[in-house]
Amino acid sequence: MPMLERADWYDIARDTNWTPKYVSQEALFPDVMTGAQGVPMAQWQSYDEPYKTSYPEYVRVQREKDAGAYSVKAALERSNIFASADPGWHSILKAHYGSLAVGEYAAMSGEARMVRFGQAPGMRNMATFGMLDENRHAQLQLYYPHDLVSKDRQFDWAQKAYHTNEWAAIAVRHTLDDLFMARSATETAIMLTFAFETGFTNMQFLGLAADAAETGDYTFASLVSSIQTDESRHAQIGGPALEVLIANGRKAEAQKLVDVAIARTWRLFAILTGPSMDYYTPIEHRKQSFKEFMQEWIVGQFERSLIELGLDLPWYWDKMIAEFEFQHHAYHLGLWFWRKTLWWNPAAAVTPECRAWLEEKYPGWNDTFGKCWDVITDNLLAGREDLTHPETLPVLCNMSQIPICAIPGNGWNVKDYPLDYEGRTYHFNSEIDRWVFEQDPVRYRDHMSLVDRFLAGEIQPPTLAGALAYMGLSPAEMGDDAHKYAWADAFRPDPLAKSAA
Repeated sequence: MPMLERADWYDIARDTNWTPKYVSQEALFPDVMTGAQGVPMAQWQSYDEPYKTSYPEYVRVQREKDAGAYSVKAALERSNIFASADPGWHSILKAHYGSLAVGEYAAMSGEARMVRFGQAPGMRNMATFGMLDENRHAQLQLYYPHDLVSKDRQFDWAQKAYHTNEWAAIAVRHTLDDLFMARSATETAIMLTFAFETGFTNMQFLGLAADAAETGDYTFASLVSSIQTDESRHAQIGGPALEVLIANGRKAEAQKLVDVAIARTWRLFAILTGPSMDYYTPIEHRKQSFKEFMQEWIVGQFERSLIELGLDLPWYWDKMIAEFEFQHHAYHLGLWFWRKTLWWNPAAAVTPECRAWLEEKYPGWNDTFGKCWDVITDNLLAGREDLTHPETLPVLCNMSQIPICAIPGNGWNVKDYPLDYEGRTYHFNSEIDRWVFEQDPVRYRDHMSLVDRFLAGEIQPPTLAGALAYMGLSPAEMGDDAHKYAWADAFRPDPLAKSAA
């Protein structure tokens, strides 16, 4: 008997809807877990996933991908890439693993919620494979840095970061908890797979793979390429869910979910990917600036996707695009200044050549951020490294959990966007962050930022040293300048030139 083509049996095989006899439909699929927005299950039958696969096909492909990724790692284990790579590249690896490895495991829980409570058979089927994907990603990104722990203790934060109160880990957890750890199946489909993955991380992995290959780290390039192929498949869960909501009169609800998710994801993208592209990547390996990457890949893709689905651009779209010019520079300056609070070593990347590149890509950089780096450089040349460290904690945004910052120097525009709610004053980095809070203040009101905990007496002793201990950073793990301040020597006056004059 000849085998049928998949198209002949797929829709029947994956249709797992049934009429329950012992409980009501509402008890089996409560709205608080499904997030169906009042759309009847019968209407969800129109959900049509664009990427269709069966379990045997999935297993065969994944086995081949695993064999490829692990074989590349084994083949290159004796290479000297770790010793020869620029310290800035090491920082990209440490920041990436610590921020995402355990986060992939968390995403598996979000996918599992769609498996159990998704209203559409196609969503449940796709999410089953997505759940397996995320588990695979967590395993890979914990296994790869494990071999590097013996070389550098900071790589241990691939596993450790999410289990600490380090401020960047709190910021990542706060966002991921909001987008897919404490959301319904439908909300998770939209906020995780459409906004977070389709819009941002899928493109980030493509860029990371290219940068890794450019620097000669083919092990990491193979890893992220393998992960990205999974992401590009299960990231398509959210699009059909949006189509169902819009077709059934729930456009406003769908729009708000998308707008909140993009706003929240943009903040993480700016602080993790922005410095990696414009500062940590050695200048000879930079193919484009972070701003150019955002304009070409993120903005272009989102605009097409939103318009094709019948949604509007978020109300803050132009404000977010305006932040491409400065927000990640501000975050980078803050990361470097509070480097002792990180599990990686930020690369300053402000040599004369780097500053010329930054000025070219971001006209006016020297008159704004450059002025801050002028002071830092002068202090280092004077032997006053102590003046390049903070004496207190910054003001944190109560939404992103990231320090409030913007443009310094001649373009000064750093400001707080406060909001009083139920007797407490909340502080925000922008109108966008404040707007997200206002959409569901009960959801966010009780969270305390690291600074809130400091002021409440939860951190003892109430000093910077006490805060570092609270964050779980040992002296061997605290961040420092990636290049040990060698870049400052390029600004040191040439004594021979002075004598000749």
